[in-house]
Amino acid sequence: MHASATASVEWLMDKSLVLGYSKIGPSLRRRWWPRDAPAQALRGKHVVVTGASGGLGLAAASGLARCGAEVHLLGRSAQRIERAAAQLVQEQPGARVRTAVCDVSDLGSVEEFCASLAGGITSLHALVHNAGVMPPDRTLSAQGHELTLATHVLGPHLMTFRLADILRGGRVIVVSSGGMYGQRLPADDLEYEEGEYSGVTAYARTKRMQVVLAELWADWLAPQGVTVASMHPGWAATPGVTDSLPRFARVMGPVLRSPEEGADTVVWLAAAQEELPSGLFWHDRRPRPTHYGPLNVESEQARAVLADFVRLQTGVPTD
Repeated sequence: MHASATASVEWLMDKSLVLGYSKIGPSLRRRWWPRDAPAQALRGKHVVVTGASGGLGLAAASGLARCGAEVHLLGRSAQRIERAAAQLVQEQPGARVRTAVCDVSDLGSVEEFCASLAGGITSLHALVHNAGVMPPDRTLSAQGHELTLATHVLGPHLMTFRLADILRGGRVIVVSSGGMYGQRLPADDLEYEEGEYSGVTAYARTKRMQVVLAELWADWLAPQGVTVASMHPGWAATPGVTDSLPRFARVMGPVLRSPEEGADTVVWLAAAQEELPSGLFWHDRRPRPTHYGPLNVESEQARAVLADFVRLQTGVPTD
């Protein structure tokens, strides 16, 4: 397809949401999106995937293992993460898989995992931040932070910088959400202490924070040669959708993506052989805008508030 025609179709699909976010998106876009990475492109390389007990995380881990990576599956439940690993190996005999229990919302748990990993391997090719929550009520983490903020922002921030030394030349991939388009960066209330709490809103707000944070990480980690990417998977049939948004899942069920379709861009970003630009927001193997028009565009002051907050709460980066 001619470039101008492709751009027009892409614009229409993104604006319509149903065409771009549903399984219709990859079924059309694979005709012109970048080719798959070569077989065994990640052979001999280590990749960490958080929230890998099921859904998008397990689908991403499976795709990365298929590319030859040694995949580290992280989850909060030892039983669930071991079951996920057994499923992956059953589907791919010979896949190299390790498991670790880590609650990303708990900064102490993150510290323990990072110390253990950095003591066991010398190089990490990719870190995939996929762990996610959508609590119905305002809940606090072990350190007293609002739970979605702790899980989607503070834990991933701490993990990224604790592993920065072994990530040199590698990639960090943040699984965000298209729901972030409807939310501004809440610099005046990062902990969601004001107004009536909504789990859906808390989720979308922190997904907006993730996209901004990925742009900040791209600058902060440039000296280590780390490439940072955020992405959104579209609407996928995962427990996070079916359990937290049952009405949406019932209505959109026939056109929801499979977990594998939702995770495709994660695998492609990790395995692509070419050098990728850092700090961009991706969907279906293509950079996407982080805002549509002037709506919800954050100011430099708001970005600075978020940067100062994560550094204060986690202690990293120190420079």
